[in-house]
Amino acid sequence: MLSFFTFIKDLKTIRKALLLSCLLFAVGAVIGWVATSSLEKLLVQQLEGLSEISGNLRDSSNPQWSFFVFIFLNNSIKGVLIIFLGALLGILPAIFLFINGAVIGYLIHLSALQGQDLFELIVKGLLPHGIIEIPAIIIACAFGLQFGGKVLSSIFSSSTRKMERGADWSFFMRQTLTASIWTVILLFVAAIIESTITFSLLS
Repeated sequence: MLSFFTFIKDLKTIRKALLLSCLLFAVGAVIGWVATSSLEKLLVQQLEGLSEISGNLRDSSNPQWSFFVFIFLNNSIKGVLIIFLGALLGILPAIFLFINGAVIGYLIHLSALQGQDLFELIVKGLLPHGIIEIPAIIIACAFGLQFGGKVLSSIFSSSTRKMERGADWSFFMRQTLTASIWTVILLFVAAIIESTITFSLLS
């Protein structure tokens, strides 16, 4: 039930939600790149908060361990929560995807404007851990969007259909459990890479 192959099979059942998840993330990244002044203020606040946390972690007695613990707990808790918060009609996973995409798009654009080497930023600062972390977050949000879609369908379906959906809900809740576990595993691996390889490349 919790095997990786089961997880992959489950992904095939939420293809539309996965596509929507990727689309929302991409739209966020594009809008982050061409951020308006109002959106820019929000993104700058996000980045300033991350910068302050990063500074505190670097000043700790064991920076790499501190980075690992913070990154893993922060990402895994958010990753699992966003699956189940999707029950609120899928609104929160959609916002989460948009903001994360926007932050990355804005950060890359800001670095380009400052004359930084984008190849180095992406290859050294984003790609090593991002190749695992970003898909894991997109997948978690896709299950959240699917959750919201199922709630909406249940609200507007007839009483007969609701009875028929009982088994479907049981199957989906098993899927969310599998997705939660594999999201945490993938984010665990990403946190190791970010706190070691990415940390070393950017130091």
